[in-house]
Amino acid sequence: MKKSAILPYFFVVMLTSSCAQKSDKGINLPTHVDFTAELVVSGIQNPWGMVFLPNGAILITEKAGKLLLYKSGKTIEIDNVPKVYLRGQGGLLDIELHPDYEENGWLYLSYASSNGSNKGGNTTIMRAKLSENSLVEKQLLYKAMPNTTKGQHFGSRLEFDNEGFLYFSVGDRGNRDVNPQDITKDGGKIYRIHDDGQIPKDNPFADRSGAKTAIYSYGHRNPQGLAKHYETGQIWEHEHGPRGGDEINIVQKGKNYGWPIITYGINYSGTKITDKTSKTGMEQPIYQWTPSIAPCGMTFVTSDKYPNWKGNLLVGSLAFQYLERLVIENNKVVYREKLLDGMGRLRSVRQSPDGFIYVGIEGKGIYRITPN
Repeated sequence: MKKSAILPYFFVVMLTSSCAQKSDKGINLPTHVDFTAELVVSGIQNPWGMVFLPNGAILITEKAGKLLLYKSGKTIEIDNVPKVYLRGQGGLLDIELHPDYEENGWLYLSYASSNGSNKGGNTTIMRAKLSENSLVEKQLLYKAMPNTTKGQHFGSRLEFDNEGFLYFSVGDRGNRDVNPQDITKDGGKIYRIHDDGQIPKDNPFADRSGAKTAIYSYGHRNPQGLAKHYETGQIWEHEHGPRGGDEINIVQKGKNYGWPIITYGINYSGTKITDKTSKTGMEQPIYQWTPSIAPCGMTFVTSDKYPNWKGNLLVGSLAFQYLERLVIENNKVVYREKLLDGMGRLRSVRQSPDGFIYVGIEGKGIYRITPN
């Protein structure tokens, strides 16, 4: 399954036919390119998430339901992966390692599952250990309810903070007028749990009668990016807007991020969702993209291998098919740059322990960005 090839880096101005919106005038092209994109793992249709094991192997989630292990030029499929509800945007989604993985061996998966009484599926979080190329000791940590046959807005990213809490996202599941603003319902939320699934006692709604006590923030649409800030330790997220209004936010305890009461986006048909872009008691984004780039995957660059990128935020674009580099000063985006332009729908981006940036591109596989 694996091929190694160096792709010459080139610029292609490309918009997908599904992206019926004006081109983005606010992003820059690099003045010079000092890296190449090397195909490391090929033959993957939708590399939704990836993590790097201490032995140098890469674990990759394939949305269709496969967990792949790549090491030393070979790719194998891991056994005993949970059955996924494969519909629309749902399937096998993100993967994350416990901060103390080398000591306890726990890895975490988010996926769409049909477990429960209703038809359809919803976002699910589990943990397991890897033994002889099989998942063992599987434990269900959270299952969003109820199931629905709608195929959109599952979320779902995973990220640990410096205190060892696990954050995960669940999109509004296509029920925007009900789920995001109601803390008694799953969907349209960022959640925080202990590594074993228990609810932290200091969660903002832990004592609220009827509330989903794992909720940490609400009023989100479809967050498909979570990343821990390298200095502050805060969890940052990005989420899909509708037509316009994709957002970057800093996740704060108990805060309401406004969807759909406030938004910078409009309906796909071109009609208004709301006249409001702000409201007292609702958070403003750090940045909003209009037109929508359809963001997926995000990471902060801390590696010395990319000195000009250090401290920057990298975000994948599904709609425009590039990797976006954002320079941030005082929590404000001051510069945006387009990388890997036209290479494909960029689904995931991670920095490996050895400092290299890896990206997952739909229909192609995993690439390593190698400085020249």
